[in-house]
Amino acid sequence: MVALAVQLRELGAEVRMCAPPDKEFAELLAGAGVPLVPVGRPMGSMAPPSSEEAASRRVSELAAQFDDVAAAAAGCDALVATGLAHFASRSVAEKLGIPYVYATFCPFLLPSPHHAPPALLLPGQTPPPEGADNRVLWELNAQTFNALHGEALNAHRASIGLPPVDDVRGFIFTDQPWLAADPALAPWQETPDLDVVRTGAWLLPDERPLPADLVAFLDAGAPPVYVGFGSMRRVSQDSARVAIETIRALGHRAIVGRGWADLGLIDDRDDCFAVGEVNQQRLFGRVAAVVHHGGAGTTTAAARAGAPQVIVAQGADQPYWAGRVADLGIGAAHDGPTPTAESLSAALRTALTPETRARATAVTSEIHTDGATVAAKLLLEAVKSA
Repeated sequence: MVALAVQLRELGAEVRMCAPPDKEFAELLAGAGVPLVPVGRPMGSMAPPSSEEAASRRVSELAAQFDDVAAAAAGCDALVATGLAHFASRSVAEKLGIPYVYATFCPFLLPSPHHAPPALLLPGQTPPPEGADNRVLWELNAQTFNALHGEALNAHRASIGLPPVDDVRGFIFTDQPWLAADPALAPWQETPDLDVVRTGAWLLPDERPLPADLVAFLDAGAPPVYVGFGSMRRVSQDSARVAIETIRALGHRAIVGRGWADLGLIDDRDDCFAVGEVNQQRLFGRVAAVVHHGGAGTTTAAARAGAPQVIVAQGADQPYWAGRVADLGIGAAHDGPTPTAESLSAALRTALTPETRARATAVTSEIHTDGATVAAKLLLEAVKSA
């Protein structure tokens, strides 16, 4: 989203960004010179709903963000939303009468007969029969969205003079969602139910130098294996120990990305190095492999750098990216969210082969880098024709 904002500014548009008030987001936006409008609680304080009642409270909280988003959107010509912003944002755009775009970064999240939906069941809800058709699964998914979010969403819309929504999922995605994912990494198969606009991934060029002590570590030996789980806060601290010991057993050095889980080193040996926020675009070009959670951004960054990958998916769209990495031959999909020495060793042995490295290097030439520019131009065209 920041990449899109930067491209819009370069084309002469003004941009405001609504985001949770996490330090990481604030620093990223400040570095890009994009004004931040804090909305909602920090991402780190958001827990997955544990019951239908808790989920309803969460949606009510999201709907209450309407005032903040409406204030930020005042005087704007269009509104682009992704993730948890959609409940307030689409209602804001509707109320203000401006074009609205919903963007997603993974095709797996969009309804299609070609793949099953993400698992989404309410407590006590009967799971679908084994072997159910994808269309049946997506219909159940739509019913779950309505049950989970419909009441709170429509109560809020009624309070601001907007009509009720009978298809919450369709309300979220619209009938023309934008897919901001690289076509080589995440192809989309056409479906008659959605007119998906494929822009390519939105990539923010990162020119920051690597820290001097990290460069010294990289220069001191063979390329290390990077391990990091990004924004996954609930990764077991034991994952760092397992990863470091496994990487050492395979004869490699290690770099541990602390991430939001605040992972760290397990001893003071000089074959391991811990980093915080770092330029992955530069770093991944200097490592033997990248072990990560499988977020869209990290997967794309590693693929662009030609680094073999091991994805230890934790949830959401991450299993999709793990499968794509394996299918493309540019890495391995770890089985399950919790690595053991045996399971991680097996995945790394696949990723560290010359064949995987060669394939990862070849795929870099297939990845588009102009997705944010394409999206920015499309958005400005939509504003002009509105």
